[in-house]
Amino acid sequence: MDWTLWVGGAALLLMAVASWLDTKARVGRIERKLNALLRHHGVDPTQGLPLSERVKQLADDPARKIEAIKVYREESGAGLAEAKEAVEAYIYSR
Repeated sequence: MDWTLWVGGAALLLMAVASWLDTKARVGRIERKLNALLRHHGVDPTQGLPLSERVKQLADDPARKIEAIKVYREESGAGLAEAKEAVEAYIYSR
């Protein structure tokens, strides 16, 4: 009887993880499609998302560029490509 509870619990946990991974993948696909639509219509997906002082400070140090991209993603919710473009645009505009 005891092992059936463990098996049932493990099955529920696996189902929850699978559902979460599926949802994460679906949201990623939706974001990519939305960004593609915005670009197609001439709208910059990162428009209106200025870099914070923290991101600028990190981007000023070439060794911390990846960290700046990560922080920008956390703050703005932008995807990896958009965050990289935004940080690199700031670096090259200095």
